[in-house]
Amino acid sequence: MLDLDTKFHFHDGNMTVQRTQDCTPIVERTKALHNGGHHGTSEMKHAASIPFVIIEDYCNKHDITFHECMANKEHMRRMLNDPDLSAFRVWKGKV
Repeated sequence: MLDLDTKFHFHDGNMTVQRTQDCTPIVERTKALHNGGHHGTSEMKHAASIPFVIIEDYCNKHDITFHECMANKEHMRRMLNDPDLSAFRVWKGKV
């Protein structure tokens, strides 16, 4: 379900890495889980399914590693409560 595409671009001695991912299947699965009431339990909510490229982009914008992002709950909280990422939410409550 990852379907990541990576391209390397070289220009004037610099390299840029372009990562893309078709997130449509993730959005559709997330919507189906939400509509089916599959939000988890009161002890453990299934809050979201966030695509890897979204997390990677967040890490790049905040100049942190993937490990730092996963280790600090505040980073996940920010992404989960971001209205721009609501299409990836299963349980719509505030985190």
